[in-house]
Amino acid sequence: MTTDITKPFSIAVAGGGIGGLAITIGLLRRGVDVQLYEAAHAFAEIGAGVAFGPNSLAAMSKIDPAIREGYDKRATYNAWPDKRSTWFDFRTGMEGSNTEDVICTIHAGESGNSTVHRAHFLDELVNLVPDKVAHFGKRVEEIEETEDGVILKFHNGTTASASAVIGCDGIKSRTRQILLGYHTPEAHASFTGKYAYRGLIPMEKAVGLLGDELARNGQMYLGYHGHVLTFPIEKGDTMNVVAFRTKNDGTWEDEEWVLPTEKEDMFHDFDGWGKHVRGILSLMEKSDVWALFDHPPAPTYYRRRICLLGDSAHASTPHQGAGAGMALEDAFILSNLLSQIHRATDIESVFEAYDAVRRPRSQRLVVTSKEAGEVYDFEGKGIGDDLEKIKKHLDTRYDWIWEENLDQDLKDAKQLLEKRAKLA
Repeated sequence: MTTDITKPFSIAVAGGGIGGLAITIGLLRRGVDVQLYEAAHAFAEIGAGVAFGPNSLAAMSKIDPAIREGYDKRATYNAWPDKRSTWFDFRTGMEGSNTEDVICTIHAGESGNSTVHRAHFLDELVNLVPDKVAHFGKRVEEIEETEDGVILKFHNGTTASASAVIGCDGIKSRTRQILLGYHTPEAHASFTGKYAYRGLIPMEKAVGLLGDELARNGQMYLGYHGHVLTFPIEKGDTMNVVAFRTKNDGTWEDEEWVLPTEKEDMFHDFDGWGKHVRGILSLMEKSDVWALFDHPPAPTYYRRRICLLGDSAHASTPHQGAGAGMALEDAFILSNLLSQIHRATDIESVFEAYDAVRRPRSQRLVVTSKEAGEVYDFEGKGIGDDLEKIKKHLDTRYDWIWEENLDQDLKDAKQLLEKRAKLA
């Protein structure tokens, strides 16, 4: 990507995950001087499959059509043509239940069950960022605010200056701690009371166990205090598996949030579940256990020249498949707002407008995603294990996520910005 720099200010992006790369690409496309600082020594993503709904695919195209083109090269969908618009078939997964009986089928428009291997999508994003823009081994330790911007201080003793910084440094965000204050509860993620086993199964083995329909199309098996989801990735060569469980004591003591696991642990947790679920667990490869944390609502996503985006702002549980998509929406709004101004002194007005538009929606996702996990695990308030109530609830649960008018959101944000900044 080669774009002339047309703005008299500079932006530092702290963190090179999906959100950090997306905002960097969006700013480059709009002529904003941007430098990206990644803590690791190379770009890398943790985990395998990640899902994107219709709102996410729209955001990709609006940030830069090249992002959507890269995604489309790597994306995997349900294999059966008549399942193309299906997000998941929801089934009961407990022993004695008939997994052939579908509780409900949720459709997601053009995207259906649209997934990609995280590392592969990251590769496509990296291809859109010039080498001179990305800097590695740069973990932010402190941010000093100056009269005309910020100075980033990294753990290796080096520094970098910019007119402003956008923290995209994930759920354990140091930028968030600096912005909100290290000792405030909102600065840190909290355990949600659930964890998940993650693993992969070669598709041929999955088909041998489950048959073509269940293996090659997205499935969600619901039960008491847990659920298991499966979907194809890597163009259908692999089945991605995530098996969620409620932790009875509601605490997570280990400092690490991702740990190796044994098959025996999974079988113990899913004792009393049906043959399909237990068969899936038996075939899982490269398994680990992942503690699910999310962020309490922050009172703000910005302070002067420091701003948060993606998981650093609103880390959520994955139960609605929308966390990464929210980061893309953030990047669309923020890159466009920054392209509207012509003075560094107006950056704070940009951050204010971005916060006003993005914080309510993204924090709603955190709350509702946690609620969705409870519904899948037969723990939903007033719903429990009543399959008719679950069906009725799920039929409309995701509409507000997938049907968002991002152009109207941007229009609203621009109107807020116009009240504060000199745009002409």
